[in-house]
Formats: sequence, C-alpha cells, structure tokens
Amino acid sequence: MYKSVKQQLLEQRILKLLTEKALKTAEWLFANSELQAHQEYANIVSIKRLGYNDHGPVHMRKATLNAIKMFNLLHQSGIKMNLEKEEVGTADDSLTAVILASLLHDLGMAITRESHELLSIQLAIPYIDTVLNILHTENESILKTAIRSLAIEGIFGHMATHKIHSLEAGLVLIGDGSDMEKGRARIPTILSSQTRVGDIHRTSASAIQKVKIFKGQEKPINITVEMNASVGFFQVEEVFFPKINISPVKPYIELYAGVTDREMLRYL
Repeated sequence: MYKSVKQQLLEQRILKLLTEKALKTAEWLFANSELQAHQEYANIVSIKRLGYNDHGPVHMRKATLNAIKMFNLLHQSGIKMNLEKEEVGTADDSLTAVILASLLHDLGMAITRESHELLSIQLAIPYIDTVLNILHTENESILKTAIRSLAIEGIFGHMATHKIHSLEAGLVLIGDGSDMEKGRARIPTILSSQTRVGDIHRTSASAIQKVKIFKGQEKPINITVEMNASVGFFQVEEVFFPKINISPVKPYIELYAGVTDREMLRYL
C-alpha cells in the first residue's frame, strides 16, 4: 500500500498523540488498504473532475490532527465532552468518535460534491461498525451506539450546513475547516492556470501560510491564521469563521488572523 511521505509523517504525528481505543482506531484505519484506495479516489474526483482542492488522505489526516490538538486542549482545561457529561463514555471514547469522523468525513467526494456529507455517512458506516466491533463486546451496545452516533454526527455536520450539538462533532467541523494552508490548493492551481468563477476561494487559500493551534490566554484554544496577503481574509471570514460560528466548540476558542509581521485581527 503506497503512501506519500507527507501522509506517513502525518500518521506518525497523530499516533504519537493517542493511547488506548483512540490509538487502536487510528492504527486500524491507517492499515486498511481499501480505505486508503477510497480516500485516494475521493481526491482524484475532487481535484481532476470537480476542480476542488485536496479532499484525500492528506487532508483527512490534517483535519484529524487539528481535531486531536483541540480535543487535548479542551481536556487539559477540564472541559468534558458530551459522552462524559451524559455519563455514557470516557474522554477516550469521545476522541475515538472524533477520529472516526475526521478520517472518514470526505469519502463521499469519491462520488460528488453535492450532499457529499450524506454520501460519506453511508460509505463510512461499514468502517465505523468494524472498528467498534473490534473494540467492544456485545455487552457494550449502548457505548458502541453512542460512539457510532457521534461519529455520524461529526460527518453530517462538517460542512456547517446542518446544526450539530455535541462538542465532539464541533471539533470535527473546526478541524476540517482549519486545513486551509496554501499547500491544500497547490495541486488544482498547478493543473489549471485558467481563471474561472469561484477562483477567489483558490486565491485566498493560496494566501494562507500557517494555521496555528495552541493554548489560549483567555480560552482553552487559540487558533491563529497567518497569511502573506490580505486576500486571505476572504478564506477566514467567508469559509472558516462560519464553521466556528456554528460549532458548539465556539465558546472555547480565541481566533486571530492577519498578514505576517502585521498586527493580528481578533475575531473571537
């Protein structure tokens, strides 16, 4: 099973952050050749047929890494996930749901862009069920159902077009949106030099240099977006901020954005 160097490095970074069920989940998904092929084909359709940016193995791993970082910052600050608050599962169970959703959220792009989140759910369920059956016994049916439901909610809500209610799904949404650095738009830019309607998205994405996620001063999570040109504000204000705005994680986020070496603008 071929994997790019970038994908392998991302997987290594992800695995170093995990333990217990979450680690086993990521290891199983990373080792699954059928899933790898599915993610690669989703990227082919996204870039070559539809003209969008990266929606393949690298993107799904970046989204996962971002979500894990934010999960850890919330956990370290004593913020309980919904499974814990509802006394159904542990933090590790919540993180397992976040990883499942993040690594499977764009499978539907192998078919089409429109309503791909709904298609992704159908395609993801066999992987989700297999993993949960490996991790749990028949006596843990409520916990399995809860993790499965959260994973599906995370996929369902990642486009910010459907209302979501759990912190777990909110992390998936923002983790996905945080993958907007210039490298994600590089391939479609190389393949097509002709301008077309909607190119502001590509141009603005190319201006984003770095998205940093770290501990905030006033809130658990600080997300700072650095860009090399002001056109990058379009990406922040029209694409990224609406995702944060609808996410249940919003109250725990500080959001800054600005051109490198200039004063950062605070949104949250």
